[in-house]
Amino acid sequence: MKWLLFAIQNTLRNRRRSLVTVAIAALGTAAILLASGFALYTYQSLEQAAARSTGHLIVGQAAQFTKDEDTPLQYGLADAPALTRQLLADPDVRQVLPRVVFSGLISNGDKSTVMLGTGVEPDSEFAVKGPFLNLTAGAVLASGSKDAEVMLGEGLARSLKARPGSSLTLLASTTDGALNALDVTVKGVFSTGVPDYDKRVVYTDIATAQRLLNTPRVSTLGVFLNRMEATAPAQQRVAARYPQLTVQTWLDQAFFYRSVRGLYNRIFGALGLIIAIIVVFVVTNAMMMAIIERTREIGTLRALGTLPGQLLRSLALEGMVLGGVGALVGAAIAIAVSLLLYVVPVEMPPPPGSSRGYPLYITLDPWITLATVAAMVLLATLASAWIGRRTVHLPIVDALAHN
Repeated sequence: MKWLLFAIQNTLRNRRRSLVTVAIAALGTAAILLASGFALYTYQSLEQAAARSTGHLIVGQAAQFTKDEDTPLQYGLADAPALTRQLLADPDVRQVLPRVVFSGLISNGDKSTVMLGTGVEPDSEFAVKGPFLNLTAGAVLASGSKDAEVMLGEGLARSLKARPGSSLTLLASTTDGALNALDVTVKGVFSTGVPDYDKRVVYTDIATAQRLLNTPRVSTLGVFLNRMEATAPAQQRVAARYPQLTVQTWLDQAFFYRSVRGLYNRIFGALGLIIAIIVVFVVTNAMMMAIIERTREIGTLRALGTLPGQLLRSLALEGMVLGGVGALVGAAIAIAVSLLLYVVPVEMPPPPGSSRGYPLYITLDPWITLATVAAMVLLATLASAWIGRRTVHLPIVDALAHN
């Protein structure tokens, strides 16, 4: 404790130099925490978006995930209602949503274009997923409607000159290989934020999709859990209970998430390495200047009988104090910035392939914060000890004669 008090007093002797060292450590700590916090927020947002889109688990026939279908729903689930009731008995399961995926043509009478259709249970779909679509006109689908209704992507609606209330025709191959047509009414127009996808996407209810394809089957069942952490245990339970089916997780189908995470890992890894190298050199240089300027003082203390080990301990503690204060200030800056972004929102520009921006937030992980602060303290301590080692072992005469 005595040596720690000496170290604190020594750092206060030259406040300007100490302030510069603290500022460098603080900025380095804040930069590392803010960069890692942005990456962590991006990862968590993409994870939630991917799980919300497909479900935490996706249950289907094995061939559904590995083979191309010769006819629509060739590898679909035949007894989806019974399987849904069984899955809902699991305490971790919040909802099970069937899905029919199909393709075909959509026509306004004068023009036909390719569509990518999805049949859903409207009430459950929008209740569980929340506002995953940006509705630009009309209303969302509702269960129990007497008329066959669809929702169109914004680009597709613009291409067909369709708006809520317009009549269109869906054309698709049935499970028997025949061509079937069904008249539908546009209920709403939406945007997913991906223009290329909005030019093709069509949402309708399960009954309409099955009537168009002439089958009671569904493509897959999306299982939504109470929490993300329950994904792996729930997958094991469901897979063990239904060995004849394949149970994938949201990660198996999150191709965009995996690509972005791999890219961000390389970007932020390189950025973190650059910041760390800069901080190492700058902190080391600041500590070196502080110690070299005190060479004559160190020589005087040696002449008075102070041991080199005691001086080295004092210098290391000074580095620990400066690094610790700087790291804590940097962590406080990062926390303040993360909280400020909730009060004063900042909108990021749309990423490639999207037409919608997203809010900028910083998610600070306690363990990453503690590790960064500890690393900064250790860096400053080791830098002081390494530089001070040569100085405290100088001959007393040479240290006293140092200019």
